[in-house]
Amino acid sequence: MSAVKKPSVLVCVTGQYDCDRLIEAGFDQAAGLGCELHVLCVHTQQNDLTYFSEEIEYLYRTATRLGADMTVMFSDNAPKCTAGFARRINAEYLITGVPDERPNGFVLTLHEFLPGTMITMVTKDGERLGYSLDATGKAFA
Repeated sequence: MSAVKKPSVLVCVTGQYDCDRLIEAGFDQAAGLGCELHVLCVHTQQNDLTYFSEEIEYLYRTATRLGADMTVMFSDNAPKCTAGFARRINAEYLITGVPDERPNGFVLTLHEFLPGTMITMVTKDGERLGYSLDATGKAFA
C-alpha cells in the first residue's frame, strides 16, 4: 500500500539563466503552503547538449540552494511529459514563465492534462500572475 505523497509545487524551467526567478517564486509558494518543491526541465532530444549545459547547471545549483530537486527529461511532447511528472510528485501548483508574444500553448495544453491545477506565471520582471483554467480553458482568478 503506497502512502499519499505530500502536495508539491512544480516549477517548469527551460535552459535559460533567468528561469531562476521561477524557482525563487516556486520556493516562496511552496514555503507558504507547506509543500515540497520540485523543478523540471523538459527538452527535445539533442545530439549536442552542451549548448545549454551551463544554464542547466546554474538552475540546478539554484534549486539545490532552495531545497528543491531538479529533474531534466527529454521528450518531443513537453506538456504530456510534464503532466506525467506532475502526477507522480502530487503537484497541486505549477509555476511557469510567460510567453513573449503568442498564447502559451504549453500552459493550455498542460491544462488539458491537469484540469483544475493552479498555475502561476511569472513575468520577466518577477510579477506573479496566478490563475486557474475552467473546463473550457478560460482563465479565472
